[in-house]
Amino acid sequence: MARYVTREELRGFAANMPISEQASLRKSMASRSLAGSTFLSHSSKDEDLVIGATKVLENHGATVYVDEIDPAMPPYTSEKTANLLKRRIAQTQRFVLLASPNSKESKWVPWELGIADGEKGLERIALFPASDSSDGWANWEYLGLYRRIAWGKMEGKADYLWMVLDEKRNEAVPLRAWLTGA
Repeated sequence: MARYVTREELRGFAANMPISEQASLRKSMASRSLAGSTFLSHSSKDEDLVIGATKVLENHGATVYVDEIDPAMPPYTSEKTANLLKRRIAQTQRFVLLASPNSKESKWVPWELGIADGEKGLERIALFPASDSSDGWANWEYLGLYRRIAWGKMEGKADYLWMVLDEKRNEAVPLRAWLTGA
């Protein structure tokens, strides 16, 4: 049985990291190569969840790209911002949407998902649901198209693990295998 992470759990993953390690992680995310990386889309209101989500993804082989850390990103939203985001989504290998109640209200998150869908197709996109309870994930219309990152037991595996779950097909792959294309 798979379950989704809560926002509190993601905050906890970050809280377990020393502040210096969090700062180091943020700094390194600004200077990484985009080749083979994972674009992490999120609402700016979920900034407190980004480090925890990044930690989970990077512990499973991802190199995470976060747009607001990108030194090339303009300080103000403009056509240049949109063009750079399109280019960054195309340059990355995978696209993960940190989906929370705030995502639904964001103006950029659905736009980024649409760009990623056209660029990558369903196979290289996953939602990382983060709600107030592990069973409280709401399915918003078109988000039902995408796989989800969850925690649980997979058939044939003895231990609990992070996985990418396709609920429609009732199939899952280990998160590391999905992120690295293995």
